[in-house]
Amino acid sequence: MRNQFIVTAAIAVGLFSTVICRAQRTAAGNMREIVSDTLSSQRAYSLDEVVVTGTRNETDVRHLSQTVSVINRARIEQAHQPALLPILTEQIPGLFTTARGVLGYGVSGGAAGGISLRGLSGGSGRLMALIDGHPQYMGMFGHPISDAYQSLMAERVEVLRGPASMLYGSNAMGGVINIVTRRMQEDGIKTGVNIGYGSYNTLETEVTNRIRKGRFSSVVSGSYNRTDGHRHDMNFEQYGGYSKLGYDFSEVWNVRADINLTHFNASQPGAVTAPLLDADQRVTRGMTSFALENHSDRTSGALSFFYNWGKHWINDGYNPKKGEEPLDYRFNSLDNMMGVSWYQSARLFEGNRLTVGADYFRFGGEAWNKYLDGKRSDIVDKAENEVAGYVDFRQDVGAWLTFDAGVRIDHHSRIGTEWVPQAGLSFHLPGAMELKASVSKGFRYPTIREMYMFPPQNPDLAPERMWNYELALSQRLLDGRLSYGINVFYIDGENLILTLPNPNGSGRLNQNSGKIYHSGFELQTAYRINVAWSVDANYSFLHMENPVVAAPEQKLYAGVNYTQGRWSLSTGVQHLAGLYTSTSPEVKENFTLWNIRGSYRAAKGVAVWLRGENLLAQKYEINAGYPMPRATVMAGLNINF
Repeated sequence: MRNQFIVTAAIAVGLFSTVICRAQRTAAGNMREIVSDTLSSQRAYSLDEVVVTGTRNETDVRHLSQTVSVINRARIEQAHQPALLPILTEQIPGLFTTARGVLGYGVSGGAAGGISLRGLSGGSGRLMALIDGHPQYMGMFGHPISDAYQSLMAERVEVLRGPASMLYGSNAMGGVINIVTRRMQEDGIKTGVNIGYGSYNTLETEVTNRIRKGRFSSVVSGSYNRTDGHRHDMNFEQYGGYSKLGYDFSEVWNVRADINLTHFNASQPGAVTAPLLDADQRVTRGMTSFALENHSDRTSGALSFFYNWGKHWINDGYNPKKGEEPLDYRFNSLDNMMGVSWYQSARLFEGNRLTVGADYFRFGGEAWNKYLDGKRSDIVDKAENEVAGYVDFRQDVGAWLTFDAGVRIDHHSRIGTEWVPQAGLSFHLPGAMELKASVSKGFRYPTIREMYMFPPQNPDLAPERMWNYELALSQRLLDGRLSYGINVFYIDGENLILTLPNPNGSGRLNQNSGKIYHSGFELQTAYRINVAWSVDANYSFLHMENPVVAAPEQKLYAGVNYTQGRWSLSTGVQHLAGLYTSTSPEVKENFTLWNIRGSYRAAKGVAVWLRGENLLAQKYEINAGYPMPRATVMAGLNINF
């Protein structure tokens, strides 16, 4: 199978290179436009674009040995989506998000919201979500909540594909999604209001106010979204808010603080073959942070504090067709995570960058069942802590080579100590071509849920570990109008936590018995035809010796974008093949989705927009037994003043 993968990858790379070469020969014009998005040619983007994910400090993307994809604000606004994850699913090769319907994700079985990257699931805590570099997972469950990541807060999203445990620790085993929040660059006040309505009585609203006055800046956003859903008893309602305040003491020092709150009420109808009644959930999530930052030509760093908390109320429901009765209890939990992070990066001499840092995390919470008669049955009340230090060294060798190496030592109060190395090379070749090679270790500590909550809990679990080996080639041509990238990777993992029959007794037990051998390749390209027209595409192929749910073997997206005068239009087709909805028995889905978005500026600061999804009315499932909606349409109004 590995030989088959190598042959397939070689053929794909050959065909892709042929297409690129032909496009280069046939493209006309000399428009000197710079590309600003790693996945599209829709915004200005210089060859020295900086990103923060992958180093914590601002770094020329060319000098990173790992692959970081960037989705900018223009692309986010063009999608007319209240949530960020559907945009990432389209635009990031290798990334996939399980959905529940027309709006919202939720947290329980069948309600979806799981994020996977190269077959590694964020639902199991293997993918890190960050807001301005601060981890968003919670104390007991270890996974992010998809409904908390709203488009209104994001200036851009950076996605690091591959392990980032050296910098971010346990839950960055499979990669990182870093949401960089919005900020004002010039003095003034700007307010934006967006309202949309469409299929299944779906309402989307949001308002954002941004202020900058001298050294002070602020962003305040709020949203309300709701839908009846495409199935009976599938309503979803969400309240969200985000606020950030900042003050620049000088050109070097600044301080900022933020808070992000989301609350949702959701109903879960169960699988079509086993429908549920009264499967309801009420979830509140909050995140707040405070950071003191410094930035100059030779050095940059930050000291930050963050606190995440969550409250869950869940009624798992019952199936009357199976003779079940309504549950006489409700699941409740309070969980939290507190952290202090420090890093400082300095340029010691020309072409050099040394970064040192330290993290302290405390995570935990309590869970219980509360019975209708008022009694309480405790499930877990635990807290763990983690302390780590790391160092990363990067050096330019002339104008053609950058090498970097780093190591992290991470200690968990329950599990023990883990060493996490990482190394890579970046070759800067003629013709704006970059060739990168990297090897990195990823790891994940077991969560409190896996060790202490619900049978089959196991307090003796060890960390999951994996190694990622990657080669990447990218190039920009035609004065930046044409860009492409090719990534080939191999993942070798062990100690994955699986629920298996108890070898020492009856029942089932969480065990470190899983292995992963994932290999694949990813392609992406974008071409700006002229001022008005552009096209972009991405493709990912994933071979799994041990298949996992919600990880498609193949994912293809191709889109066309038009912006001229008052009009802005985009359309794209996404095809998925070999999407596992179940592994026991093995069930796979293949489907094609066609989406279209458009807007018209009716007056200064006023635009009307339209969004259509699954316009081919495909019948498909992402979660086994949970059909997705057919064609849906949303329309709305966007006002800026």
